[in-house]
Amino acid sequence: MQLPVVNQSQSAAAPSPTELEGTARGSYAVVSLGCPKNLVDTEQMLGRLNHDGYRMVDSVDSADFVVVNTCGFIDSAREESMGAIDEMLSLKRQGKIRGVVVTGCLAERQQGKLLEARPEIDAMVGVFGRNDIVEVADRLQSGVQEQQRVFRPAPIRPLSDAVRAPVTPRHFAYLKISEGCDRLCTFCAIPRMRGKHYSKPIEQVVDEAKRLGDSGVREVVVVAQDTTYYGKDLYGQPRLRDLLVELDKIDSIDWIRLMYFYPMYIDDALIDTLAGAQRILPYIDMPLQHASDSMLKRMARKTTRAIQEDIVGRLRERIDSLVMRTTMITGFPGETEDDFQQLVEFVTEQHFEHLGVFTYSVEEDTPAAKLPNRVPAKVAQRRMGELMSVQQSIAFDWNQSRVGQTEGVLIDSPLADQEGVWIGRTRSQAPEIDGVVYVSGVEEGGSVEVGDIVDCEIVASQGYDLIAAPVG
Repeated sequence: MQLPVVNQSQSAAAPSPTELEGTARGSYAVVSLGCPKNLVDTEQMLGRLNHDGYRMVDSVDSADFVVVNTCGFIDSAREESMGAIDEMLSLKRQGKIRGVVVTGCLAERQQGKLLEARPEIDAMVGVFGRNDIVEVADRLQSGVQEQQRVFRPAPIRPLSDAVRAPVTPRHFAYLKISEGCDRLCTFCAIPRMRGKHYSKPIEQVVDEAKRLGDSGVREVVVVAQDTTYYGKDLYGQPRLRDLLVELDKIDSIDWIRLMYFYPMYIDDALIDTLAGAQRILPYIDMPLQHASDSMLKRMARKTTRAIQEDIVGRLRERIDSLVMRTTMITGFPGETEDDFQQLVEFVTEQHFEHLGVFTYSVEEDTPAAKLPNRVPAKVAQRRMGELMSVQQSIAFDWNQSRVGQTEGVLIDSPLADQEGVWIGRTRSQAPEIDGVVYVSGVEEGGSVEVGDIVDCEIVASQGYDLIAAPVG
């Protein structure tokens, strides 16, 4: 299994091994799994470890201990997390590493089961215990970790993420504006893992964004469990618009990308702010999950197909060149062929530029786990394939229509083993989940570096990806 072990070279804020040589309190490696919100937690823990003198290494074989930041969202994510934990425990049994620390959503959700099934785990750090990571490391290094193996304080308001060791490339970063979720969607266990919705104050978010911009970040990706709900707990009403107005003023940032919109609290004032912004990209990720009113009701989404159509229509009408990403679920309990065909019809009509599909995953301790009329797994998979086939045609046609246009491309990395070819993204492509742009044809004497935004002509499309050449 390929594990996303964080390399020292990927960490923009972390001290180098040379700088810490002879002074490090211990060495560690990291396996970070799951969503961008989880990645921010990883970076915060790394920042604390580095600040206190621990040294991150680029291989688990040379680490004193390994931090596995897990995801517990759906079955496939839990399986990946368990596989990573088991691989690290195997290295511990072989004497290659001293300890294994399990953090994140799976540690929060299943700590009892994990410790019972895998007693060799040295420490469990729940979602709200991330600030204890240095204490955990100190106990592990001193050999007294047996006194306390579970670090799981009660949910608290989000603390600052200013102390971070970035594991993304230096030119883009995720900015978490809130924690937890007050939605009670029947299929989702996130509120049980992440707690109730807590917003960071506007001033704190803006300060963190400025720090990112000053460190060289050109693209900030705004994330939360529920972005449009931002501020309601602190200010009595949603304040996403006010936050975005302030973020849009930060000169050191070029692109601001918005993720995880919930289809509520999207009013004209917010749309006007998005439409008139200088740095906020015309890109919105809005997971809708379904389009059948029956399914939306069973999911407790508190919306209808008509409401969703109205929201998408207003956004597209008033924001020039808007690109939208969404996700859908097939095989939810009770989903009939008619429900599914309504979903296909909706996707066909709306022409989402990006769309992902999940089959329903039974999550224990959620209302949906008790619903009757389970859909057979083969049926859910078939429906997922059919919906993705519809979406593939839409996405491929849209990419083909862009050939001949000139767009700014943010360069992410050189293409391995092909000199002079670079991988980048346009404003319409979010990191790690959308397609990419392959940039070639840099003229002699010209130069391209990671983090540059280069004007390019789209010369061809290749499925979900684009091929481009610099202009000027």
